[in-house]
Amino acid sequence: MDRRRAYLDSSVLLRRLLRQPAALSGLSQWNLVSSELLEVEVPWTLHRYCAAQLFSEQDLALRTAELRAVLAAVDRVPLSKAILNRAGGPLGGALGTLNAIHLVTAMLCSEYNDEDIVFLTHDRQLAEAARACGLTVYPDSVRHVVGH
Repeated sequence: MDRRRAYLDSSVLLRRLLRQPAALSGLSQWNLVSSELLEVEVPWTLHRYCAAQLFSEQDLALRTAELRAVLAAVDRVPLSKAILNRAGGPLGGALGTLNAIHLVTAMLCSEYNDEDIVFLTHDRQLAEAARACGLTVYPDSVRHVVGH
């Protein structure tokens, strides 16, 4: 059985690695793709939490190892002029820069491969913008916003 293609937003990994409630599980059921931003956003947030003493250096090491294991299964799309130019335009919602880059990367992956892509996110604002741009969002009802 072919696994469905899904775009992995950083909020999904962060909720999981920060042990927050309702973290999305079962990532192995998807054929995952994401922006290479994931390699910066997620470790940066983990280090920020450790610096704020929300968890220990040992916890940081364990969560970083978990992150590496997940990233090994994620195809990462490099930043490009096309992505950055499109992310600077209107996207169906008020998004921050990094979320705009994630959304455009997912849209371009879908367009380039001529396939529907499911957008995995826990970020309400990003989910709404992804839906407005024609992407299917999972989980269907995003309840919490994860800040980074």
